[in-house]
Amino acid sequence: MLLPLGDHLPTRTVPFVNYAIIAANIVVFVLQLQGTVDDGLAFRPRRLFVDPGGAAITVLTSMFMHEGVAHIAGNMLYLWIFGDNVEDAMGHARYLVFYVLGGVCALAAQTAIDPTTSIPMLGASGAISAVLAAYAFLYPRSPVTVLNPFWPLWFFWGLLLTSPAWLVIGFFFVMNLWYALTQSTHGGGVAFMAHVGGFVGGAVLFRLFTVHDYRLEDYARHERWLRPRDERRASRW
Repeated sequence: MLLPLGDHLPTRTVPFVNYAIIAANIVVFVLQLQGTVDDGLAFRPRRLFVDPGGAAITVLTSMFMHEGVAHIAGNMLYLWIFGDNVEDAMGHARYLVFYVLGGVCALAAQTAIDPTTSIPMLGASGAISAVLAAYAFLYPRSPVTVLNPFWPLWFFWGLLLTSPAWLVIGFFFVMNLWYALTQSTHGGGVAFMAHVGGFVGGAVLFRLFTVHDYRLEDYARHERWLRPRDERRASRW
């Protein structure tokens, strides 16, 4: 996988909703470690047909639960890098609704292929996949710093590479689609179809939620405008 480490787009507003989502995920994960939150709040497709009311609650709660440190660390890294600019384009309230709907699309896709399973589904990956789709379509040429996946070539190309967002996120989607079509999750594991469902949902819905159709050039002009202001502040100090 192409592991992203950061992008180079500033934001015009403070993405406090994205920060709040990240904080909520971390708090819930800590509560999981303490045993306060258990798998009873995870989503189970079979429960949707047996207890629709109870299952509806877990659609939301499962989006803030994670299986381990690596799981939450990877998800929060992606959300930290890509979520702020998507929130910038959508606005705070719209971004929150979009994020939740992305998670719903993810669970719907996984339920569609395995509606009778009682294996708990948990994680923010599906909602974050929707955010990635929105970012890829809004800022396809945005440069993203990634970890060079070919370690023998670190001596020639270096540890870090810069790739356009469409390549990094497109590779994410293709790999998840491949695994969703070739691997079974009947015995548990990664719900790749949920990632695919969230991504497709995000690709379909993002235009409905986008208010500010910023371009890379707009961000570049904004960054140039901010630089002299920040330099003036620094000189006063």
